[in-house]
Amino acid sequence: MFLKVQLPWNVIIAAENLKPGSLMLQRAILIRLLSDFAVKKATKDMGYFLAVTTLDKIGEGKVRQHTGDVLFPVIFNAVTFKVFKGEVLEGVVHKVLKHGVFLRIGPIENAYLSSSKMPGYVYVLGENPYFMSQKNHKIAKDVVVRVVVIGTKWMEAEREFQALVGLEGDYLGPISSPDM
Repeated sequence: MFLKVQLPWNVIIAAENLKPGSLMLQRAILIRLLSDFAVKKATKDMGYFLAVTTLDKIGEGKVRQHTGDVLFPVIFNAVTFKVFKGEVLEGVVHKVLKHGVFLRIGPIENAYLSSSKMPGYVYVLGENPYFMSQKNHKIAKDVVVRVVVIGTKWMEAEREFQALVGLEGDYLGPISSPDM
């Protein structure tokens, strides 16, 4: 789910980048904020950071003692993406294994769809393995699949989420294939 959040942040501007004129200073603060924001990637509480939408307030700068750099407290709005249990999402299959498939769902690289959560599908071995249902619906590499989120896990070291998804529900399953 996409969320709109308001965040406080501290932006540090190197002393050599400080020039007279408020527009250049605002530009330097914004560029540094965007750079720091991109590196942060995600947090457990807010999900993946996608975009800064508005810069609402730039506080008064405080000079740091030993470096001479200036710390500016800022408040801005951003868009984040966080997955919730029970949410229905669409993902693209990028790896097919005997016991299930891995999907990419937005910024989530590893959403796992277990074969036990694909009722009516059987694994078909071959050069390009896939899962096939009795209704001839095929789940293979590069197929878009609509799934429901069963659970999520925050991986602190990688700063990313993993998700377990399933096809148990109405209107879930493959919705497009690379053959179309």
